[in-house]
Amino acid sequence: MAKPQVTIPLDIPDVRVLGTEITPSGDVIITVESTKNEIRCHKCGKLIRKFHGRDSWVSIRYLPVFGRPTYLRYRPKRYQCQECEGQPTTTEVVEWHASNSPHAIVFDEHLLYQLVNATIEDVAIKEGVSYDGVLGAMERLIDAQVEWGQYVQIGTLGLDEIALKKGHRDFVVIVTARMENGRVAILGVLADRQKDTVVEFLRSIPERLKKSIHTVCSDMYEGYIEAVREELKASQIVIDRFHVTRSYRDGVDEFRKAEVRRMKEELPEEEYKALKGSLWACRKKRDELRPEERKVLKLLFQHSPKLKLAYDLQEQLSDIFDQPISRTVAKIKIQAWKKRVASSELKCFEAFLKTLEHWWEEILNYFGQRRNSGFVEGFNNKLKVLKRRCYGIFNLSHLFQRIFLDLEGYRLFAA
Repeated sequence: MAKPQVTIPLDIPDVRVLGTEITPSGDVIITVESTKNEIRCHKCGKLIRKFHGRDSWVSIRYLPVFGRPTYLRYRPKRYQCQECEGQPTTTEVVEWHASNSPHAIVFDEHLLYQLVNATIEDVAIKEGVSYDGVLGAMERLIDAQVEWGQYVQIGTLGLDEIALKKGHRDFVVIVTARMENGRVAILGVLADRQKDTVVEFLRSIPERLKKSIHTVCSDMYEGYIEAVREELKASQIVIDRFHVTRSYRDGVDEFRKAEVRRMKEELPEEEYKALKGSLWACRKKRDELRPEERKVLKLLFQHSPKLKLAYDLQEQLSDIFDQPISRTVAKIKIQAWKKRVASSELKCFEAFLKTLEHWWEEILNYFGQRRNSGFVEGFNNKLKVLKRRCYGIFNLSHLFQRIFLDLEGYRLFAA
């Protein structure tokens, strides 16, 4: 009895199917030939039509059919130029297969779609190709550095660093952009965070795009700020709120640790045990506390009124940053907060007050349009997952490609 048959269009331009077969191992082989009858001479560039034979058979991987590995077979045509000296021949290059690639372009795209938020090893196993085969697809279809031509404007630029190895200080700089439509784009992965390295990258940005950068969000690293001041003079520098918040909260946290150590020595064991859970309770914002955490904090502050004062001042400053106020109003409120700190005689805010004085204008700039590096910090969490998933990526070109793929892969390669 004949098996049921189906017909599926082969979505490749300018080819005809000569035949199909299924190998004993279950692979599908589709033999095709080009229907074009002219190509351009590789020497003079003119169209030539004199057929001169065919090259050897080429077999490349194609999209799977009903879960079966599928291959295309074809013999490229050769044409002879009648006008060039020596009448050289030119071999046809089909648009659906890149030279020297073991895959059809559409299969490369399929591999990259599978690679979004996955590992090369996983995709290689699932698709039945080699590790180098998946890596090759990425290198063929994704640029190793930003292609500026794809951007009309940038908007907000973000600068931050990540360590490629845990516990090491081998930082690389991640340059991102948040477009006006909210889209986050990867612009660069820089080898180090030296000022000269950042300057070199900023100089590579085309002038038309430089003019569109109105804000640069960064942490409190002098190299970044100096580079931006030098190369993006018209842009407003905003010290990210996340780093500002961490700075003053770290001071309070160190004071809490010292006070808890004192209580451990002075309080009876049972009374000290009642303070369990105070660590995270003290680090939370007041409106995020659970009832049991409020109870622990109340007990903690009974034993340390100064810690309660520090906590209250911490929350007051956070409230200022949360309020939808202007830069001018924020300046007045923060100056008033500084006076309250001075009158408290607490030492835990001393380091932050120096930071505040040094970066005063850049910190106040946050209140202009309330722009921050939240998109950078969220992006960095994505990078941490990527590093864990791939057991570390130390090739900066591959790191850029993988970041780009995770951000843009679904948009570019979804069927």
